[in-house]
Amino acid sequence: MKTPTKSHGRLSISASPRPRALMSDRPELQGAWTAKVITLFPQAFPGVLGASLTGKALDDGLWRIETIDLRPFGDGKHRNVDDTPAGGGAGMVLRADVMARAIAQAAEGTPDDRDAWPILYLSPRGKPFTQATARRLSQCQGVTLICGRFEGLDQRVIDHFAIEEVSLGDFVLTGGEIAAQALIDATVRLIPRVLGNQASTEEESFSDDLLEHPHYTRPATWAGHDIPGVLLSGNHGEIARWRREMAERLTKERRPDLWRAYCAAHGKDPEEDAEL
Repeated sequence: MKTPTKSHGRLSISASPRPRALMSDRPELQGAWTAKVITLFPQAFPGVLGASLTGKALDDGLWRIETIDLRPFGDGKHRNVDDTPAGGGAGMVLRADVMARAIAQAAEGTPDDRDAWPILYLSPRGKPFTQATARRLSQCQGVTLICGRFEGLDQRVIDHFAIEEVSLGDFVLTGGEIAAQALIDATVRLIPRVLGNQASTEEESFSDDLLEHPHYTRPATWAGHDIPGVLLSGNHGEIARWRREMAERLTKERRPDLWRAYCAAHGKDPEEDAEL
């Protein structure tokens, strides 16, 4: 058994039939932000979330992920989780009774307050997932995510459990697992200490209804292209002004919807400064 090199803080307390070491490579820290994922493919997790900074934060216990396999909650010999749509039509629909049993297991040890612990269903008809949504979720105790499959989820379970529907964009995926990983990644990186330099999250795209400004690094000249001189000037005031102007220009050109939101928040006329 490898000897741990550091203490990770106070462990969470939970009932378990097996004793648990006080220190481990992946501790369960008390109060750590937790994602509970209901899925037919638990083996898909943590996936890319186990790599890079999110993976390190997972190993350090800054956040946790728990998968709940939907299949064991299914009915009959074959553990069926879906059935034909009421009223006819193509495809299959995830059953409300089956999903309710999985949600009940996911709810163990979580608060009833939806503001503290939301339940989200990854669905192409949901509200768009934004940076503001990620920030809100990062301030919760955790979140339960339902990965859809087939034609979708019985509406009755959505209504009964006050489930939020969230969409990554105007496209359709085979299932919600990829979307769930993207949502978790966007949220976890906002948890303090995950990125190390929290200031970087304040300057990136969507943090102020603006796209991020362009970035450059050495060499100063590459393939006949130079780094903009202002970035090499050492004048931090001018650099900040240039970056803001470039962010405004890119946002106005590429995302008129964000540009209008930015102008509304800052009392600007979106039709002014046509040539930034």
